[in-house]
Amino acid sequence: MAGNREEAPDYGRGVVIMDDWPGYDLSLFTYPQHYYGDLEYVLIPHGIIVDRIERLAKDIMKDIGYCDIMVLCVLKGGYKFCADLVEHLKNISRNSDRCVSMKVDFIRLKSYRNVLIVEDVVGTGRTMKALLSSIEKYKPNKIKVASLLVKRTPRSDGFRPDYGETEHSQVKELAGSQSYAGFEIPNLFVVGYALDYNEYFRDLNHICVINEHGKEKYRV
Repeated sequence: MAGNREEAPDYGRGVVIMDDWPGYDLSLFTYPQHYYGDLEYVLIPHGIIVDRIERLAKDIMKDIGYCDIMVLCVLKGGYKFCADLVEHLKNISRNSDRCVSMKVDFIRLKSYRNVLIVEDVVGTGRTMKALLSSIEKYKPNKIKVASLLVKRTPRSDGFRPDYGETEHSQVKELAGSQSYAGFEIPNLFVVGYALDYNEYFRDLNHICVINEHGKEKYRV
């Protein structure tokens, strides 16, 4: 799935999808008929997304260490990823010998202990850095960031989602910590799995690349 690659895999980057990855033919999958003709190909099938999120949940729980968690979901694109991730985290907690208190909020800032920010896509990283800076003043014990997708873009400022523990005064240094993104993808315009184009395609289960016809059809 990741395309041709000679170097050893960097598991901290998640599943790396290379620029030469051709994707999957749309005819191999089911998707809403009203999007026929609007998509180029399937970049990440729904089943692979679900399996990857389950693994992310295990990594997060192992890293956090079964402590109380406040999950902050970045709306709107992050809601489906957040819901599935939280469900897996709850399943892990239920099957362990220790109960983990888990609450979900939607960036309504207040006093927090351990914060897990759940984002759909990190592109340039500027939005996430601004969010981290705004949360810093509430002095949480830990801030950790989970992103389903990270785009390789020339405009990136180097920020990567991670779970590295940080004191509140070091929030801006999160970029240098270990990464646990779901997927690293090329700089493509993707939709589906709650990712939208002008509020369309959120009902698409797979992550797909939109074509020019689709962009023009749903342009505002």
